[in-house]
Amino acid sequence: MAIVDVTVIPIGTDSPSVSKYVAEIQKILESYKEKGTINFQLTPMSTLIEGELPSLFEVIQAIHEAPFNQGIQRVATNIRIDDRRDKKVKMNDKLESVRSKM
Repeated sequence: MAIVDVTVIPIGTDSPSVSKYVAEIQKILESYKEKGTINFQLTPMSTLIEGELPSLFEVIQAIHEAPFNQGIQRVATNIRIDDRRDKKVKMNDKLESVRSKM
């Protein structure tokens, strides 16, 4: 299972606020979560998504397309992937590991 930190940045919006684009992306992520494909967590600066790597690439493509579907002509998407293969680790496992050492 991999964990992805992804930020989708619509370029050329009408205002400095991008919350309507973030909200649409969260709806897409919720639809994938309902299918059991992923789990995700919105943070103030990005979204964390966990799942199997092939599914994550499908999800990333879907959320990258979301601003285009809302009329934006340019989108920059930043992706950081943590793909650990020696054991299955979820987002909460990583947090608990740090907390246990505090």
